[in-house]
Amino acid sequence: MTLDASKAKSAFLREMIGRGHVYQITDESGLDEYAASGVATGYIGFDCTAKSLHVGSLVQIMNLRRLQQAGGKPIVLMGGGTTKIGDPTDKEKSRPILTTEEIAANMAGIKKNFEPFLKFGSGPTDAIMIDNAEWLDQIKWIVFLRDYGKHFTINKMIAQETVRRRLDNEEPYTFLEFNYMLLQSYDFLELARKYDCRIQMGGSDQWGNIVNGIDLTRRIIDKQVFGVTTPLITTASGGKMGKTAEGAVWLNPEMRSPYDYWQFWRNTEDADVAHFMRLFTDLPASEISEHEKAQGATINDAKKRLADVATAMLHGEEEAKKAAGAAEAVFKGGGSAEGMPTFEVERAQLVVGYPVLDALVAGKLVASKGEAKRAIGENSVRLNGETVTDAAAAITEAALDAEGAARLSVGKKRHARLKAV
Repeated sequence: MTLDASKAKSAFLREMIGRGHVYQITDESGLDEYAASGVATGYIGFDCTAKSLHVGSLVQIMNLRRLQQAGGKPIVLMGGGTTKIGDPTDKEKSRPILTTEEIAANMAGIKKNFEPFLKFGSGPTDAIMIDNAEWLDQIKWIVFLRDYGKHFTINKMIAQETVRRRLDNEEPYTFLEFNYMLLQSYDFLELARKYDCRIQMGGSDQWGNIVNGIDLTRRIIDKQVFGVTTPLITTASGGKMGKTAEGAVWLNPEMRSPYDYWQFWRNTEDADVAHFMRLFTDLPASEISEHEKAQGATINDAKKRLADVATAMLHGEEEAKKAAGAAEAVFKGGGSAEGMPTFEVERAQLVVGYPVLDALVAGKLVASKGEAKRAIGENSVRLNGETVTDAAAAITEAALDAEGAARLSVGKKRHARLKAV
């Protein structure tokens, strides 16, 4: 397997390999031929374990975007069925079991994450969204075992890294979880059968499940299908992509404001800027190469460019401009703070004095008053740019600007705007 973008015949593999999306391919030459021959159809599955996806899932969304940009047809497979089991892959313990209602609510939130990145419709290259509960909920267990279970050996299943690690550590691995790989394999078979889907993509931890699906599809309907995995995306310092001190970087604006999303990308480590531009934006290689040469103060310009483009892709140009303007207001004292996360406080509370501890919690700058006290003790809390040293301090009308607002910060990365109403 060469993974040489210059040797790829298809626009899909040229872009995927060239931008660093590819870790493994089951049959590189076969996939290249298929993708170059017409409208290639590929899918990625997303289980509904939360009300939003986060940045850790963004590389998979971008995989589907690359496929569509190359003239292929993306399928977003929602895991309405598989979420009832819970993917044990790369997990040290079982996932919590969600109710049907919780799964439906999560699915409704997740669906919105794809709309900025993919064009949905009924055209030949338009993306479609399917729920695997459509077929998984109809499975008759004895029939399923007889027709498909016979193609999976326990020997091969327990050899998978995730299973082996759990067993070696003497951690529970339930029979429920053990069935997940069968259901994911069956998903690929169903999509190949109903939609002529030939490509499954996923993270590197999905390799075993993808290969099982390819094998099952070959055995049952004698169709050649392919698998592509992406590398585990980590930061230059070795951290997991999308994890911050404040928790996951959610894609839904209700869970992570456009301003905080912009700040996440602005705070990218120097060594990651060009790499993340390739993975998470559509910026041309020529521009990325120029940013890659940036040193000293100019690296900040590259980070702002990454933040602007990544935020615009998800939240739109207007929100990206607001976020950049708000950041400018915080760090340089100019521009507009309109895009900054804002929380409202009744003016009457400011007349008597609104405790800073309450404000920090209400502005979601800290998780608790205890954390707020620690931050004040570390001199990392600021009100309108001035350090707050007293945990008993209160915010009054005197702190409000002409717009009736005040700015609170914790450290260099967390900021919020208090607005009197």
